[in-house]
Order: sequence, then C-alpha cells, then structure tokens
Amino acid sequence: MTTTPMVSPIDHDTAMAIAAAEYDRGAALLDRLDAAHWSAPTVNDGWDVRATVGHMVGMMAMMSSAGQLVRQQITAQWAARRSGAPVSIDELTAFQVRSNAGLTVEQLLGRYRALTGPAVRGRRRLPAFVRRRTLPERQLVNGQLERWTVGYLADVILTRDPFMHRLDIHAATGLEPVVTAEHEGSIVDLVVREWAGRHGEPYTVELTGPAGGLWSTGGPPVKLDALDFCRIVSGRPAVSTAPEPAGLLAVGVPF
Repeated sequence: MTTTPMVSPIDHDTAMAIAAAEYDRGAALLDRLDAAHWSAPTVNDGWDVRATVGHMVGMMAMMSSAGQLVRQQITAQWAARRSGAPVSIDELTAFQVRSNAGLTVEQLLGRYRALTGPAVRGRRRLPAFVRRRTLPERQLVNGQLERWTVGYLADVILTRDPFMHRLDIHAATGLEPVVTAEHEGSIVDLVVREWAGRHGEPYTVELTGPAGGLWSTGGPPVKLDALDFCRIVSGRPAVSTAPEPAGLLAVGVPF
C-alpha cells in the first residue's frame, strides 16, 4: 500500500523515448491485422480488438491537446458521479470506445497513425512543475485508493497502458509479439521494481524471454515469462504456463 503519491522513477526524456517506441510498436502491430482479427475477443470484458484499438486511439487523442484532455476527463468524471463509481477510469475508457465506434477500420488506423506524434508531444511538453502535481482523483489499486502525480501518469501509466493492450491484441489474434531487451525489457524492469516496492517483501523473480532478467532480494524463487509476469500483475491470465496469481504475484501493478 502506498502512502505518498506515486512519482515517475525515470527521467522525463527517457520516458518519452519509451513512449514513442511503444506507439510505433502498436502501429506496426495494427498493420499486421487482417479482417478477421478485428473482431477477435480480448481478455477485457466486452472488448474485441477493434474496441481495444478505439480505446488506445481515444487515450492518444486525450493527450494530444489540452482541449481533448479536459473534455474527456470532465465527461468521465460526470459519468462516474452519476453511476456512483469510486473512480472514473472505466467511464473514461468506455467513452473513448464509444467515441471511435463509428469509424471504419481504415479510419481508425489513420487516426492512430496521425495521433502518435501529437500524443508524444502532448506528454513531452508537460512542464516539470505540472508533472510534480498530484492528480485530483485517487486511483484504485489493490483494493485501496491511492494518489498519483501527473508525472507518474504521463511518464509511466500512459506507456504501460498501450503496451498491455498490445499484448492483449497479440493474445487475442495469436500473432507473435516483437520483444526486445531494449524496449519491452525497460517496461518490464519498471513493472518488477514497482511490484517489489508495493509488497515490500523479499523476492526472487527470474523472467524469461528477451525482456526478462533476474531480480532478487533473497525471497522464494518464481520463474515465468516476462510478458506473462506483466499480464499476471495487471490482473490478466497468463498466455504461457505460469503460476497462479497467488502470494506476491497477487499484488497488482496498475497499467
């Protein structure tokens, strides 16, 4: 459980380089989808691949301009108040899916490609004094409401989100993901370190694959695929054979 607002553990320039690379990874994956892939169901209830991409495009649009950011946040917060939800994230993502539901696949692809640059620029231009501010709305993680800084959202969460949804699309379509130590490995490393900080217990995690590695403070060993580790701590099922999310693996990390 965190008692102080979550902050970005990496510098802003590095975070934005990772963000730009992740958007490029997403674009390359979308170019590989055929007509049947778009209707494949994902692990997100009620979302097929098309709806997932609609959310991804909506989140990119939100960060592309101050007007979009304010509009989407106000819409989601009002919807959450009407529904009695403790946080507005589900209302926000639902709004993004609805907003893009009328686009053709070609239009959706065009929107994604057109927004990659503006989304990164919108995040990159957030000044340091804004990134240090605490978001007004608390976020629900591991059954507890916690505070995040703007920098944690912009530098960490808004890259983890498309990364995880990219993995969702890979799992839904059966297409093999492109995985490197440089890009995916940097995201996995941050996830492992945050997970360790959230539980505060001794651990040993050996993650396999190009994005993997060994992290240890002397606890009982756990060995699994690096991408499956991220899936599990995000609350998703593993794709490969992996331990059930029990013990320390039941400690969630927000995506």
